Amino acid sequence: MKLEFSGAARNVTGSKHLLHVNGKKILLDCGLFQGHRREAIEANLNFPFDAREIDALVLSHAHIDHSGAIPILVKKGFRGPIYCTHATRDLCSIMLRDSAYIQEKDADWVRKKLKDPEAEPLYTMEDAEKSLSLFRSVRYHQIFSPAPGVKVRFLDAGHILGSAMEEWEIEDKDIGKTIRLGFTGDLGRKSLPILRDPEQLENLDLLITESTYGNRLHDEIADVEEKFSKEVGEALARQGKIIIPAFAVGRTQEILYLVRELQKEKKLPSFPVFIDSPLATSATEIFALHPECYDKELQKLIHAKQDPFCPDCNGVRFTQDVEESKALNNFPGPAMIISASGMCEAGRIRHHLKNNIEDQKNLILIVGFMAENTLGRKIVEGENPVNIFGDPYQLNAEVKIYNAFSAHADLNGLLRFARSCGKPKSVFLVHGEDQSMKDFRQSLSKEKNLSQSDIEIPTPGDIFELQIDKTWKKLNYTNDISRNLLGGDWPELK
Repeated sequence: MKLEFSGAARNVTGSKHLLHVNGKKILLDCGLFQGHRREAIEANLNFPFDAREIDALVLSHAHIDHSGAIPILVKKGFRGPIYCTHATRDLCSIMLRDSAYIQEKDADWVRKKLKDPEAEPLYTMEDAEKSLSLFRSVRYHQIFSPAPGVKVRFLDAGHILGSAMEEWEIEDKDIGKTIRLGFTGDLGRKSLPILRDPEQLENLDLLITESTYGNRLHDEIADVEEKFSKEVGEALARQGKIIIPAFAVGRTQEILYLVRELQKEKKLPSFPVFIDSPLATSATEIFALHPECYDKELQKLIHAKQDPFCPDCNGVRFTQDVEESKALNNFPGPAMIISASGMCEAGRIRHHLKNNIEDQKNLILIVGFMAENTLGRKIVEGENPVNIFGDPYQLNAEVKIYNAFSAHADLNGLLRFARSCGKPKSVFLVHGEDQSMKDFRQSLSKEKNLSQSDIEIPTPGDIFELQIDKTWKKLNYTNDISRNLLGGDWPELK
């Protein structure tokens, strides 16, 4: 058995890990790279595996950095089943179509504005439709077999609607032993509103874990209400607009939930809230279809007919078309505009930032992780001016950063999860930036159950082979396409 790492190795996007087992190839996630435009396009175009040789895909959740390259996989010849939870299937049915639409519009813009007649989308709506026909959804805890001798079941990861961690039980024919492999996907947090808390993987021989916040702690969600109501209230009082870049799935619904709770408690007045994202509108409708993912508090609200996602309740309006979106530029304020994408790299949020970033009355709320080289990260780091659509804009609006909304486990959450996973022989750290993973590796090594474990930080292109003692040996050759992704400069981590 071999494990090959490509995307989300020493970075946080483009999640792809290829498992070679019992003569079959199974891909764990198939995400788009996001970040610096030219670099991301090149990385997405250079698909690192022969799609025709992959037998199955097991998908942890619907976020585009985990699912968004599925149409590329299918375009290149993949015809196997795509396993995921029911909610992930439903979310992907809108998210992959939305991503294809954005790809097509971006290609149109490049052809017209940058005078590049050869610009093509990464994939089209037709490619997205073909990929959706391959989805095979299963319940949480239902065992399925993507290859001979391989059993998998999904446990709730508590990250977004339908998100799953994966428990693999593999009868490996190469070494004649049974291996218990666990993959966190993106691990969620305890005590967040809306979703159930993450479950726990146990008795593992190998743990593949995300490490996005491997050296950071979040503010507690219970402490954020006072700060949020104060800062939003101040922006409303000065007749400003509150601009929130938010993932259409998860973060948008959390903000809606919080605003309505604060208004119910009279900590915020009623004011116009615009959800300016067709994807967020559709995603919010899908939330209503999957009560199996709700926590007890939300289930009580639903039973009491107090739906926190009700459109046109408490001043919340879902924009219907581009013209309605453009009209927000002339809306006098005060108002809140929640729009995608969450890292400010695509979609309508760039237009809202362009039209509002230079006005000091306005407030930009950063409520999620911003990857390196994204417009969102540049705003977080106070770069001034920032380029939007190729033109410089002064960052005069107030910027506030909220870590409490993160749907990823922080250092304490990651450690709590790892110390209950058994005594794995090996741990692979993925989905994190270098410093975060280095610090997280050091923290993990101090845990009693992991003190004898090999803790590896794979570089894109690394291939590991399972040994008879259930440890993993890094091979002396690499997947050169993966190694050269994102510039190909990967100094050794010590």
